[in-house]
Amino acid sequence: MATRVLDYESDAIVQLMSVAEEDWTEQELKDALQRAIMLELSTIPPYATALWSITDPDNSKPVRHTIREIVFDEMSHFGLVCNMLTRIGGTVVLTDPLTVPKYPGQLPGGVNPGLEVFLSGLSRDSAALFAEIEKPEHPLAFAADGNTIGAFYQRIADVFPKFAHLLTGGQQVDFPLGSGHGAGNDIVPMNTLDDVLSAIHVIQAQGEGTTASPENPFPGAPGELAHYYAFKEIAVGRKLVRDEQTGKFDFTGADVPLPDTSPVGRVPQGGWANSPGNEPDAATAELLHTFNQQYSDMLRALEAAWGPGEEDIFPAIGLMGAMRRTAQKINAVKLPIDPRFTYGPEWLFVPA
Repeated sequence: MATRVLDYESDAIVQLMSVAEEDWTEQELKDALQRAIMLELSTIPPYATALWSITDPDNSKPVRHTIREIVFDEMSHFGLVCNMLTRIGGTVVLTDPLTVPKYPGQLPGGVNPGLEVFLSGLSRDSAALFAEIEKPEHPLAFAADGNTIGAFYQRIADVFPKFAHLLTGGQQVDFPLGSGHGAGNDIVPMNTLDDVLSAIHVIQAQGEGTTASPENPFPGAPGELAHYYAFKEIAVGRKLVRDEQTGKFDFTGADVPLPDTSPVGRVPQGGWANSPGNEPDAATAELLHTFNQQYSDMLRALEAAWGPGEEDIFPAIGLMGAMRRTAQKINAVKLPIDPRFTYGPEWLFVPA
């Protein structure tokens, strides 16, 4: 029973969450894992676009370091879920035009309904968007609302034991990221149910923290916050601190200044050619196409890495570096209509 091709813009996750746990079938579980892969993939373009807009290349600087580590976390989450899907006999689908992320637009599957995800340079607004993407069911600093990614992963964790007998085969990628980015970041094979449940716990905790602490329990460095709280600090411009008297957390600490950035404008639906007056000239169009081709080739390389040929993940990693370099060239080109802003990468899929 192979993975079905699922439309990125459908509300399939909402539909899956409405199915009682005892009624889930093997197909529902495979669909859920494919949806989770699409969710993880959907966060990387907006986060990376913001990261690559920062002009200081020093990865040790606070805000750049924070966003870069989160991007690596999302990559490891993506890899762990791909391993879950292929281990139970599913196929990772990344290059069907129906499955690729669409921007601006909502998250795949109907998660966090009404939230429009856009591509732009780093700003307080984009950081606030990222915090909303990562928002827990019960954040320690604010009231909860909406359907969350963490709740979806919890449903997968609750259902998976029923299908543990399916963990019998399929291409597994084993790639060490933990030494540089935290103990939970190794992409490891899903050989047992414990492997699966541990991986889901890492994904949830790195994104949302725990019910007791906003810290990432699998950090690359001590004191690293879970994604939601880290992005919220950047959005609010203040560090998250705990009131010693009340025990409550709030964003009332030291200032969190934004780094210098290229002022990348919001990328329009379908790319810059659809922005009247900002249609790119030939040289800029070539840069945009180069990036889109590199992105599409990266998706093909990732799909191949989890395919039957047992290819490795290094070609995809190399393409990610090439994308960064191309994006920075794009970010240097001012928009014709409003030169206060620059072009940014479009992340459009180019079919083979």
